[in-house]
Amino acid sequence: MFEKTRKVSGPRSLQPSQWGMLCPSDTPEGEACGLVKNLALMTHVTTDHDEAPIVRLAFNLGVENIHLLSGEEMTSPSVYLVFLNGNILGMTTTAQYPRLVRTFRKMRRAGYINEFVSISASHTHRCVNIASDGGRVCRPYIIVENGQPKVTNRHIEELTQGVRCFEDFLREGLIEYLDVNEENDSMLALYEQHITSNTTHLEIEPFTILGVCAGLIPYPHHNQSPRNTYQCAMGKQAMGTIAYNQRNRIDTLMYLLAYPQAPLVKSKTIDLIQFDKIPAGQNAMVAVMSYSGYDIEDAIVLNRASLDRGFGRCLVYRNQKVVLKRYANQTFDKVMGPMLDAESRKPIWRHDGLDQDGICAPGEKISNKQVLVNKYMPTVGPMQLATGQQQEPQYREVALGYRGIEPSYIEKVMITSNEEEAFLIKILLRQTRRPEIGDKFSSRHGQKGVCGLIVPQEDMPFSDQGICPDIIMNPHGYPSRMTVGKLLELMGSKAGVLEGKFHYGTDLGGDKIEDLSAILIKKGFNYLGKDYLTSGITGEPHSAYIFFGPIYYQKLKHMVLDKIHARAKGPRAVLTRQPTEGRSRDGGLRLGEMERDCLIGYGASMLLLERLMISSDAFEVDVCNKCGVLGYSGWCHYCKSSTQVSSLKIPYACKLLFQELQSMNIFPRLTLKKYNE
Repeated sequence: MFEKTRKVSGPRSLQPSQWGMLCPSDTPEGEACGLVKNLALMTHVTTDHDEAPIVRLAFNLGVENIHLLSGEEMTSPSVYLVFLNGNILGMTTTAQYPRLVRTFRKMRRAGYINEFVSISASHTHRCVNIASDGGRVCRPYIIVENGQPKVTNRHIEELTQGVRCFEDFLREGLIEYLDVNEENDSMLALYEQHITSNTTHLEIEPFTILGVCAGLIPYPHHNQSPRNTYQCAMGKQAMGTIAYNQRNRIDTLMYLLAYPQAPLVKSKTIDLIQFDKIPAGQNAMVAVMSYSGYDIEDAIVLNRASLDRGFGRCLVYRNQKVVLKRYANQTFDKVMGPMLDAESRKPIWRHDGLDQDGICAPGEKISNKQVLVNKYMPTVGPMQLATGQQQEPQYREVALGYRGIEPSYIEKVMITSNEEEAFLIKILLRQTRRPEIGDKFSSRHGQKGVCGLIVPQEDMPFSDQGICPDIIMNPHGYPSRMTVGKLLELMGSKAGVLEGKFHYGTDLGGDKIEDLSAILIKKGFNYLGKDYLTSGITGEPHSAYIFFGPIYYQKLKHMVLDKIHARAKGPRAVLTRQPTEGRSRDGGLRLGEMERDCLIGYGASMLLLERLMISSDAFEVDVCNKCGVLGYSGWCHYCKSSTQVSSLKIPYACKLLFQELQSMNIFPRLTLKKYNE
């Protein structure tokens, strides 16, 4: 694998030999771009196969053993060398090698050798390469003979009736697998009408050049290529249904959509992988218009009534683990259940959610800093005192607490054991969240945006059917992104809703825009998908027709509740006495060097002082006016006097720097002046 950090374009660029083997769109953005690839739909990765039968067949077909030849014979211009998996096997003549290749392929189609063995001739290197090793990518093609594909309509009918399966096509020599080397030696036709007298193979389905993620995009061939790449990355972050057993699992983190829907515009890939059985998104009514100024830069405006009805609502499941270890001398008499208040004899607030066994109960609501499992550790074990009495063991509370801005509910508690035979308690916590300002949404065309405003339904525009949009999207998202597929998806969805059927936006195919427009006209709508909208605020009609209809929207896992971070006072690092770093450690927000430069440019010197010292690590030190050395408690150890010691505030990190310099035999001295000098 290449180093990701090196900026080399060669291995990252799309190679012609990737056609049909690797998805052209599904690759991450950023440093691994083009280095991490994904398989296309019908790709097969080979495994190792026995070489002995292939060697025997090659020798029977006239390949001369390499051990019986001299160097002069091998380098002759009329000789083709034969390689098996990169090892030299023997030689054949220029006249004989086409027969060798032809016979090998016939044997493979007849099923005498494995279907994944490939053979191809290289004329530049004058050799025949036979491959039976693992790790080659290959894909199936229909065999074409004498200008006619071997698979006919009769075969397809038998397949749909269930009389045939895919393996039958392989066994009967109607279909064969080609790897990249053999592809270079073949003439492939994309469609049946492209077949000529030279054609050797026909594509089964052109849309299978895409992978799973890119196959979910409707009309991807109408989008600018990077948009499809962005959607491939974001489709993996969309919330939806993960499996039919999702309510029985205890995952570290699981996001589920409360009411997922199947997309109205499908593709053949969606049917193949059955994405509509476990979907990840909802069909939203989208009005493409500027609304409030809160929809600038891809932000979207949401309808509050739609959120009340469950649009974009999601469930977040988290997992908490705790191990309870039983020590040999430990007694459990006073430690398990919830701690009771001395007066009311009710559990204290922190232990509100606990059962009698000291473990939280399913269905209980747990807020921040409340206890999930009451756990104690012995500090002092039972001891024999001098008086002969037994001293009670002492325990220290090390409870598993809940940390979170919003409260969670206990979904289920699992008690089991780990390898060391200790108790292992797993707790599944559930949160139900509705979309809020700052949550991220995306359509299936790489058009991502956060929610900028939530508007009451009475202020939303409405069509003459009384339909209010769920989402208002800014029209400036279209021209620079060039996602025409999104416009076509809206047309297909709108026609599908009116007609009561799913339309298809499959790559290199799909329903045509003329047909969709004809359906809209037949149902009494504008052929462009535009509607007459009335303003909900003024009650006046909008001056322009609005592009209006359903688009499949995904709610992404990036929610503002998981990223919100602020701090007043909190923990500090031991060494520098500056606030800790990171949201998980309740850290501070860093004012960096560039921000410092901005403050200097504005001349806001006291703000600079406050941010960089007072709010961070202000520290009072004593400095000797005479020698400039840091003193201690009003006394200069260098001058051995306290007459000229001044007190001033500097950052603690500055004091630390002076001390670290002194440890390296560098002696910094401070020169003090009065303010008015």
